[in-house]
Amino acid sequence: MRNVAVKSLLTLLLLVGSVSLNAKDEWPDGTEMSEWFAKTKRVDVKALGQQYVITDHGVKKDSTLLQTAQIQAVIDKAAANGGGVIVIPKGTFLSGSLFFKPGTHLHVKKGGVLKGSDFIGDFELIDTRMEGQNLKYFAALVNAINCDGFTLTGEGTINGNGLRYWKQFWIRRQYNRQCTNLEEMRPRLVFIQNSDDVQLEGVRLINSPFWTTHLYQCKRVKLTGLYIFAPATPVKAPSSDAIDIDVCTDVHVKDCYFSVNDDAIALKGGKGPWAHQDMVNNGPNRNILIEDCTYGFCHSMLTCGSESLHNHNIVLRNCEVKDATRMLWLKMRPDTEQNYEYITVEGIRGNVKSMLFVKPWTQFFDLKDRKDVPYSYSSNVTLRDIKLDCQVVFDVKSDIKQYSLKDFRFEDIEVNASDRPEIRKDYVEKFTLKNVKVNGEKVK
Repeated sequence: MRNVAVKSLLTLLLLVGSVSLNAKDEWPDGTEMSEWFAKTKRVDVKALGQQYVITDHGVKKDSTLLQTAQIQAVIDKAAANGGGVIVIPKGTFLSGSLFFKPGTHLHVKKGGVLKGSDFIGDFELIDTRMEGQNLKYFAALVNAINCDGFTLTGEGTINGNGLRYWKQFWIRRQYNRQCTNLEEMRPRLVFIQNSDDVQLEGVRLINSPFWTTHLYQCKRVKLTGLYIFAPATPVKAPSSDAIDIDVCTDVHVKDCYFSVNDDAIALKGGKGPWAHQDMVNNGPNRNILIEDCTYGFCHSMLTCGSESLHNHNIVLRNCEVKDATRMLWLKMRPDTEQNYEYITVEGIRGNVKSMLFVKPWTQFFDLKDRKDVPYSYSSNVTLRDIKLDCQVVFDVKSDIKQYSLKDFRFEDIEVNASDRPEIRKDYVEKFTLKNVKVNGEKVK
């Protein structure tokens, strides 16, 4: 009997262990999440090859001296020698656009600052990607194009030095309210294109003149432990998005802090009435996981748009927020065919102005030669385990001529709403509410 009992116990333990071992995260569409998302290892800088401390290779420790060419020469030297790590030591180093090569990496030591020039002429004009278009525009401060395995690490700072750019932008808007972002020339802080197996870890990314981190046509990118900041006062940093994900697959954002004067994380992919026909330059974002992050001020925690075609399997979970304008923002462009599907937001705590925001986005609307209004869709959107103080719960406009909202689910939500507490179930086809309380009252 004793042997039988022992055997039964062992069998039970094995079964429990098996369940535990086989338990996998799933994407909103029910497919299994790759183990890649569960394995986040710190970058071993020593394993990346020779370290090139820039001050050992002719770069002077002088914060007022523009040294773009000198720093680029160190990158080129490392690349010529088979790769290595470009190290920014303690001190402040002023630069225009830098271009990393395959096999090279960037490490910014604690107390080290790579500072961007505040003169746009110090940034190279290149063929690049901006606002859902492929065009000539200015390079970022840090550029990694066709650099598989690129890493950006350290406890130091990349400072975009954006104040002059921000002031010039708002001056321009005073006399031309319709001017676009591109008309007031500003560089991004970090741009990574066509690069797989990339990791950004630990660095401070601050004061970007324009978008802070832009990923374009990349796969398997990890962004961990980043501090990303651009001010909202006393001078607003316009369009200083923390992370823009543009036609990417498998992106993991974890343990980051965001406070910027625009969207914290924006999903992009193309815009315009014929953008869906150009799948060479445009396309979907798939398998995007954002978790364990902290949000300060921003226009939105997670935004689909404004240049976005198709987002599939997007998860935002286990985050704290203070003073965001929106939690989830679905920008519906009337000049672009869009499909936002299988999006889950869960485990969010804090305060926002609007929990869910879905409305037409008409800024720089242009149908070109198309006669009809492109139709868009958003479906299989789940908000779960949410506890927020807000002004508006359901900040949604129904527009059946432009877009369809279908298969939304709100579950285990407790919200205090100071302004508009109502949830319009008739705006969504197949709208499920389960254990949803607004101002202490259950919503049926």
